[in-house]
Amino acid sequence: MSASEVTVAALAARLSAAGLRLRVEEHTQFTTVEAEVPDTLSADSWREVLDAVADADRFGLVATSLHGRTLWAVVRKTVPTTGDVGGPSYQR
Repeated sequence: MSASEVTVAALAARLSAAGLRLRVEEHTQFTTVEAEVPDTLSADSWREVLDAVADADRFGLVATSLHGRTLWAVVRKTVPTTGDVGGPSYQR
């Protein structure tokens, strides 16, 4: 398991433990984790949530009157350190 996969798994576990329902999406260069944040989330749970997303490369909160609050976090995927990383035209 790569370092980024470990980070995503830990992040997802901590957010789930705080009572949030998650959506995890894999992309080519990063993984996103999103969760709807209920209005009833306690202050202690908020602290845990903020501590968890601090391990992500980027995170934020989108709040709208129509869709409530959505917490998001992005974890960049680990770049391979061996093999043909740069492609056929890459020169060392």
